Amino acid sequence: MKNRSAIKRHNQSEVRRMRNRSAKSEVRTTARKYTEAVHAANAENAAALLRELSSQLDSAARKGILTKNSAARKKSRMQLLYNASFAAK
Repeated sequence: MKNRSAIKRHNQSEVRRMRNRSAKSEVRTTARKYTEAVHAANAENAAALLRELSSQLDSAARKGILTKNSAARKKSRMQLLYNASFAAK
């Protein structure tokens, strides 16, 4: 029989992996919806999705799912996309 602590650690890592995977998927889905809204020139929907995406990225960074710099980089790129699409109009 395997060591009980090894079994427990394995189970814990599986739970954490699934939780992290779900959070990353949620971020990617929101990012996809955001880029679709930007390309469709839907400014108010894009602004709402940008706020939601920013919040999700901050939350993921806080929980250690994404690194702080990675979250900041993604937020910056999404904001640049928004500004390039809607600021001059």
